[in-house]
Amino acid sequence: MDSIIVTGGGPLSGQIPIAGAKNACLTLMPATLLSDEPLTLTNAPRLSDIRTMTTLLQSLGAEVQSLQDGQVLALSSHNIHNHIADYDIVRKMRASILVLGPMLARDGHAIVSLPGGCAIGARPVDLHLKALEALGAELDLRDGYVHAKAPAGGLRGGIIDFPIASVGATENALMAATLAKGTTEIRNAAREPEIVDLAQCLRKMGAQIEGEGTHTITIQGVDRLGGATHRVVTDRIELGTYMLAPAICGGEVTLLGGRIDLLAAFCEKLDAAGINVTETPEGLTVARKNGSIRAVDVTTEPFPGFPTDLQAQMMALLCTAEGTSVLEEKIFENRFMHAPELMRMGAKIEVHGGHATVTGVKQLKGAPVMATDLRASVSLILAGLAAQGETIVNRVYHLDRGYEHVVRKLSGVGAKIERVKGQ
Repeated sequence: MDSIIVTGGGPLSGQIPIAGAKNACLTLMPATLLSDEPLTLTNAPRLSDIRTMTTLLQSLGAEVQSLQDGQVLALSSHNIHNHIADYDIVRKMRASILVLGPMLARDGHAIVSLPGGCAIGARPVDLHLKALEALGAELDLRDGYVHAKAPAGGLRGGIIDFPIASVGATENALMAATLAKGTTEIRNAAREPEIVDLAQCLRKMGAQIEGEGTHTITIQGVDRLGGATHRVVTDRIELGTYMLAPAICGGEVTLLGGRIDLLAAFCEKLDAAGINVTETPEGLTVARKNGSIRAVDVTTEPFPGFPTDLQAQMMALLCTAEGTSVLEEKIFENRFMHAPELMRMGAKIEVHGGHATVTGVKQLKGAPVMATDLRASVSLILAGLAAQGETIVNRVYHLDRGYEHVVRKLSGVGAKIERVKGQ
């Protein structure tokens, strides 16, 4: 397996372009299943998860072309001939469950394997299934597959009241409801920018949607959807990750395409920690205020709160802060698996259930470490930027799922980083 070698020391300077959002693109791609007309996505990220979703859609009969070096995806689902999403593909990525709602809404039936993905907690799909049942779907779980069937005449509008706000379940319900007969109201809907982006794309396809970005989304079902061209929203998690690079090792970096409104709660914590974030016409410019990092407490919450997908990276920063920080993880269990690897680099961290206490040290030290999931892998790279000596990050295949050209982007602003092929 490949490894990434980071040699710490020295401030960063320059610009980093931020890609389109992985989580948005993985939701927009299955939207092609709702129509027999072409859907074109621009500003697409070039990631292994995108390739996995491409493989899944192609297995169902969709046509997917990658154009302009992968930044444009041309999709067409005019000839869907298979309604079984196979385990061998779905197990690689949890977002695969998002084909269930569109297939069920358009063709009235689907069989989808229960999904896989990062090992950061159970993340059950029961909310997805209850949402579809509220639209009249008949569901049966057999042998690891969801067998779904719409009633005669198709899905019908209904009230979907989520006990907790779930991004994936909101997305599945939103897509399914666009072709359901009558009106659907999604209550306690997730408010993430990726939800807003999906609704905007669906509206271009002819859907009637109101309220995205709030806790209540209302959809008036239509008979059919058409084609559209849509630009994928900026990846706020990649944005936040690279904002932490100059924060952790000094210097000043501009993140091209960045917007504060995508990460307001995160930017507030950076300000409290002693980091300046300035919005410019080009994006966001990030630099330390006066040389030192202050400890801050962080609690992960659904949008617009602090993103769980930036918790590991924030922990890397706080490992060298002055004082003690407490990080509370309220979204996923098992999401402190990066802590023991950071401790191998000299960090002082105590984990108790959903809380991690981080006492800052003057200097991290390079060490061989192992990535346990997508966000943990990049947190170790960030820590390596601030560490003395060489850090070797192993099992970086996780990284390829969510970050394009990490080595190129960081070396472009002065980081000493290289990727080494495995034996």
